[in-house]
Amino acid sequence: MAEPFNDISLPELKSGLADGSIALVDVREADEYAAGHIEGALFNPLSKFDPAKLPAPTPDKKIVIYCRSGRRSVSAMEQARLFGRRDVDTHFGGGILAWLKAGEKVVEGL
Repeated sequence: MAEPFNDISLPELKSGLADGSIALVDVREADEYAAGHIEGALFNPLSKFDPAKLPAPTPDKKIVIYCRSGRRSVSAMEQARLFGRRDVDTHFGGGILAWLKAGEKVVEGL
């Protein structure tokens, strides 16, 4: 049985983005990303998800995946694990919906 994935909280995510210890990856589709994404998020849509395009693993940076509400991010983490990326095990489970609900800002455009 595969190990469970980790869920990061909004305060942990914001702190990691602020101090540079998190590499955030958005796996939503291009239209969703362009309509609004978390600043600094890398774009790697699930429909064309490529684990090889994820940032290289480093001890000082955690990769965190997010999508709209948590379903696609789990799928992306499973694909990364199959690719051999055991370090890609954390997502922001609430996704962009939780980010927006908390009143956080997004950036528009690709």
